[in-house]
Amino acid sequence: MSRAEFSARYFVESCEPIAKAAEVIAGEQSSGTFLALPGEDDAVKERARARVTCIDPLAPALEPMLRSALPERRGYTGVYYRGEIEIAFPVDSVGSNIPTLLSTIAGNLFELGEVTGLRLLDIEMSDEHAARFAGPKFGVAGTRELAGVHGRAMVGTIIKPSIGLTPEQTASIVDSLCTAGIDFVKDDELLADPAFAPFEARLNAVMPVLHRHADRLGRMPMYAINISGTIDEMRRRHDAVVSAGGTCVMVCANWVGHAAVQHLRSYTEVPIHGHRNGWGALTRHPGLGFAFAAYQKIWRLVGLDHLHVNGPRGKFWEPDDSVMASARACLGEFAGVRPIMPVFSSGQWAGQAPDIYSQVGSADVMHLAGGGILGHPSGIAGGVASMRQAWSAAVDGIALAESAATNPELRAALDKFGSFR
Repeated sequence: MSRAEFSARYFVESCEPIAKAAEVIAGEQSSGTFLALPGEDDAVKERARARVTCIDPLAPALEPMLRSALPERRGYTGVYYRGEIEIAFPVDSVGSNIPTLLSTIAGNLFELGEVTGLRLLDIEMSDEHAARFAGPKFGVAGTRELAGVHGRAMVGTIIKPSIGLTPEQTASIVDSLCTAGIDFVKDDELLADPAFAPFEARLNAVMPVLHRHADRLGRMPMYAINISGTIDEMRRRHDAVVSAGGTCVMVCANWVGHAAVQHLRSYTEVPIHGHRNGWGALTRHPGLGFAFAAYQKIWRLVGLDHLHVNGPRGKFWEPDDSVMASARACLGEFAGVRPIMPVFSSGQWAGQAPDIYSQVGSADVMHLAGGGILGHPSGIAGGVASMRQAWSAAVDGIALAESAATNPELRAALDKFGSFR
């Protein structure tokens, strides 16, 4: 077969043997159906039908991971077969259309009655196919250039309280953060255009603060203001940020949608900070949804420049090895698409820096600490300093306790937050 293809890998559980289930999925997601139809001749199959290219059986289960009425109607009492499969799809059926790509690799296959567990594990495509998508406009290198931060992790925080502050209160916190030398500040995902802090008022209050500190620091602290909204609202808000001299915009990626972010990428003049809130619903059940390896590749194709990955020993459900694998995936090779900057957040403080550096193997990350900076015993300046000191020690291979002997801000962080290890 000479046609160009891309592939998707899945975990599958089914009441049917895995080889048969794989063929059912391949047919449903391409030119086939549950009946042989006259219209699906050899020429149609050559152009459009998906191919099962790999089947790796796993041990079966006695009970299904997810309920399905189909085996129940059949009175099925056998085992539930499990395995990993790979399916190749024709490039010409998808091109560079992100909604069609997702409909192909993550559409009705989740609905199939034969399936009692299904998870998209990964996707692979050629450099030529990936080049049809816009991809990140800035990525790691462009973000560093705009932020003026090189050779170290970008230390940042989230405006707290998450919501409820007036524009003037927000600007006051940003002023304190910039005074402390923060690299990056972001809105909370819950904050976009509330009545008590409208987007325009918040932007107008914060930007003069950023410019004043940029003159002092010789670099513009990066503020990812949340522009999430309709297509038109995001365009207006992006343009307002750029006009005011801002250097980043943030979107709640899952909820504004892939096509909306793809449209934003077509005109953006600053990096797109992608918050993944809602991700747990797509991944938390091991027999359903997406693995992060596939998820981040899709968002890289769409054009995000930064993507959240949770944080080690954080407040969420995700195990540390999963968090670290997610960060490595964002920085990893993928069909010539530039890497995106992984964003660590959720219960973070200086103490996690060595783990992140040793397990990710790079300082090309954003490490965002909310309480770890804002709640530091010495105040915001002490919180920022402790994060910098921890990262310096991590990169230099110095134990935090040893570094803390000569860095009082790090010592104070270890004393206050050490119980959260």
